[in-house]
Amino acid sequence: MPERFLTRRRVLLGAAALATTACDSQRPRAGFLGAMDRFNERAQAALFHPTRLAPEEPVEQLTPPGDFPHYFISDTVPLAPAGWRLEVGGLVARPRAFSLEELRQLPRTDSRIRHHCVEGWSAVASWHGVRVSDLARAVGADPRAGFVEFRSFDQGYYSSWDAPSALHPQTVLAYGMNGAPLIPGHGAPLRLYSGVKLGYKMVKYLTTVRFLPEATGGTWEDRGYEWFAGV
Repeated sequence: MPERFLTRRRVLLGAAALATTACDSQRPRAGFLGAMDRFNERAQAALFHPTRLAPEEPVEQLTPPGDFPHYFISDTVPLAPAGWRLEVGGLVARPRAFSLEELRQLPRTDSRIRHHCVEGWSAVASWHGVRVSDLARAVGADPRAGFVEFRSFDQGYYSSWDAPSALHPQTVLAYGMNGAPLIPGHGAPLRLYSGVKLGYKMVKYLTTVRFLPEATGGTWEDRGYEWFAGV
């Protein structure tokens, strides 16, 4: 599979096509399609279990180097600003900004699970980084924070998650891929990865994590894509 780059033009074309079949977030979802969306999200949430793990793939299933697609919405590959830090705040006891080295000092986790894209393709990579749940403990996240928002420096791309999915043991802030440091094309210096959500929920080029009492939508969700987006 060749590398594919999601340009701003493709984003706009995709959003325009989507507008013919779904309402955007500026209007309430109504009628049959809105009811079906809400039913699907409730059904996915009911099927989700906070400790059920996606299967680990055998190493033979790793997608060959260069074949795992690169997606971003900027015109060129986003590069981390000088002095990059991950800002963590919201309903937390100890808000702070983490350097990459400070994140590496938190407990590391490794996983090799399948990535599922809403376009229908899938791929496998090994990821290593820190669990969102460990980050939550480090900052003293309030249990009343039922949602977690992730934002990036890729044209402000963002997504909000339900807290049980964000705190799932396979939801990771990844700083490495296939045994090497994460490269800019795949979201360096830090990206979200999980086995429980579709690919558009996995924000790359992270700048901010906020623990919140309410959901805040997302770049694609605001254009009508499903908010829960479970796998």
